[in-house]
Amino acid sequence: MTDLTNTRITLARRPQGAPVAEDFHIEQVPVPQPSEGEVLLKILHLSLDPYMRGRMSTAKSYAKPVEIGNVMEGGTVAEVVRSNHADFKPGDIVLSHSGWQSYALSDGKGLRKLDPDTAPISTALGVLGMPGFTAYAGLLTIGQPKPGETVVVAAASGAVGSVVGQIARIKGARAVGIAGGPDKCAFLREELGFDVAVDHRAPDFAEQLKAACPNGIDVYFENVGGHVFEAVFPLLNTYARVPVCGLIAHYNQDGQAQDGPDRLPGFMRQVLSRSLQIRGFIQTEFSDQRDTFLKDAAGWIADGRLRYREDVVEGLENAPQAFIGLLEGRNFGKLVVKVA
Repeated sequence: MTDLTNTRITLARRPQGAPVAEDFHIEQVPVPQPSEGEVLLKILHLSLDPYMRGRMSTAKSYAKPVEIGNVMEGGTVAEVVRSNHADFKPGDIVLSHSGWQSYALSDGKGLRKLDPDTAPISTALGVLGMPGFTAYAGLLTIGQPKPGETVVVAAASGAVGSVVGQIARIKGARAVGIAGGPDKCAFLREELGFDVAVDHRAPDFAEQLKAACPNGIDVYFENVGGHVFEAVFPLLNTYARVPVCGLIAHYNQDGQAQDGPDRLPGFMRQVLSRSLQIRGFIQTEFSDQRDTFLKDAAGWIADGRLRYREDVVEGLENAPQAFIGLLEGRNFGKLVVKVA
């Protein structure tokens, strides 16, 4: 393997606003060789997720940013091709966090073996991976939907939102999905079984959402922010729960304050008067629920109650453009790069 090359995509510079192709650098370097206690991984699939935009910025966050010149972060499914580690052998398929590259070394920490006969291995990056678990833990721990309640989820056709709505239905709640465009809305209704789907690009979006929620909103799973949240907020019922998973409409602002009127006092007054519970979370906070999630989700997939869609991009070199499109809402389903 000494004559093979490793394709790596590194952070070339920090984006100013929305990322562009020049913020990334594609390079070819020799494939690293494993030392004692290490394995060499060949990356098969790379997950692209909105949180990666935060890693490109130095704005204060829950995780350190990617340094200039370092490989972009990302979850991966990989094959062990060389092993000097007692717990892994060539041919093992593992879940790893190897980032945007075609080969990587690992000391085995954080690797989880996957069974290709149980589910397609790419699902470990989506419905059976971090996005699916994020939906499960955030909705059930913070949202706590009850039978008959109305659950609204933004970015509902995406990897997290699509699972949120389906779990809400499984728990007996009414699922209202917000997505961009008629195709995505039709997918939510016809393929995933959402009760209602509302297009946030419609000129009368706020009115459509109000009509879709005649009894108000009991749980709002936030993935977006922006004008979507502005339409949702007046409809929140007393004691509504709002798990805040993402704010993709604001990621390119890098945490900077925006010009305009200060609406925080009015917002906080409504939080108080309606006894709203608004809680941000990171899925790792609930890691003790992971085994239960895998068991529940696998069962729901097997009996047809939990469905998923993947948006697969061929070739690691296409990851930057695919990621840029993700932040613009161009993907349809869980965005995965097929590396090898």
